Amino acid sequence: MDTVSTPDAGSAGGCPIAATISPEFRSTAHQHYQRLRAAGPVQRVRQPSGLEVWLVVGQQAVREAAVHPALVKDAATAQEALDAIGFTGNKPGSGFGGNMLTADPPHHTRLRKLVAGAFTGRRTELLRPRVQEITDRLLDAMAPAGQADLVAAFAGPLPMTVICELLGVPEEHREDFRSWSHEAITAPVHLQREGAQKLSDYLARLLDAKRAEPDEGLLSALVAVNDEQDGRLSDVELLGTAALLVVAGHDTTVNLLANAALALLTHPEQAELLRADPALLPGAVEEFLRFDAPVEFAPFRFAAEDLELAGTKIRRGDVVQLGLTAAGRDVEGGDVLDVTRPDPRHVSFGHGIHYCLGAPLARLEGEVAVGTLLRRFPDLELAVPVEELSWHPYGITRGPVALPVRWGR
Repeated sequence: MDTVSTPDAGSAGGCPIAATISPEFRSTAHQHYQRLRAAGPVQRVRQPSGLEVWLVVGQQAVREAAVHPALVKDAATAQEALDAIGFTGNKPGSGFGGNMLTADPPHHTRLRKLVAGAFTGRRTELLRPRVQEITDRLLDAMAPAGQADLVAAFAGPLPMTVICELLGVPEEHREDFRSWSHEAITAPVHLQREGAQKLSDYLARLLDAKRAEPDEGLLSALVAVNDEQDGRLSDVELLGTAALLVVAGHDTTVNLLANAALALLTHPEQAELLRADPALLPGAVEEFLRFDAPVEFAPFRFAAEDLELAGTKIRRGDVVQLGLTAAGRDVEGGDVLDVTRPDPRHVSFGHGIHYCLGAPLARLEGEVAVGTLLRRFPDLELAVPVEELSWHPYGITRGPVALPVRWGR
């Protein structure tokens, strides 16, 4: 029996558990999110680690939570509950601590200011020709076979190559780099820690190398950054920021591309609309982000005081998580994919001060990758029934483990 279909009255906090976020849940997530939203925009759920959290599944409630002054990133407010599951993700020096995603103002404000210049829309647009070159090379290599795993052959290598070139990661290290990054956010909790530590150790060595021999990459720029008012990034901040850039610039975009491809493969009439009118692509990327967000859960927030969110009372020390995938369907006709939708409202890049700095780059990669794939493979189709696809069972991202496709038949 599916363990997520029946609420569990045994919550330690006295509030029934509306769902357990199991691998089974995530394989049919949208069905469960529809049920949760019908029950209310904020629901008590149990994560695979055993941690009970308030999951925000309504889009307006996500926007409110993202800017609520009492919902903070400082894990000290919920340390007892986090220690019980061995959570270290927000601690400086953990590999994923010490960065802007796990910081509150004024620390967050300072960190974001020091790195924001590298991710402006204008600077990102300069990367379009190189992203197109990488896209063409990957599809050239894929084309003769007539079949492929689109994740392994295309959706994975494209963003990894882009972020590694941006950061200045040597080519001979990129496969290990990809493996550690992927493990750090998609594996079970204990393996996530191992992946994060391996990634952190490598980045520490790489940052030392950039200090000794700077290059044109972003890591060298971060090492050298110095602001008259805000100073330099500390070693812990450098390491945390580098780790954030890797994860945010890789796995999330992998899933954006894979989810977009799957959406079009299962809605061929929408693919034809885009082939007929490529000018629809920018809006279509927003629709893909809304329809199946590549980040299923935003990182934890913690209640610094008692508060009420969308009619739900949340106690000081409670853990709150924003359900970005769930919120994407919380619009009129949300279960319908429509690449001509005039305003595909979503929160897939977050909201408020933690809005994703890399959003312009993700959008650019999405436009180039999807547009080129549609143009070059007009008869692309799934090679297995959609029901046989496996979804990543752990971590905060959402996407298929593999996407078998074929063409030229």
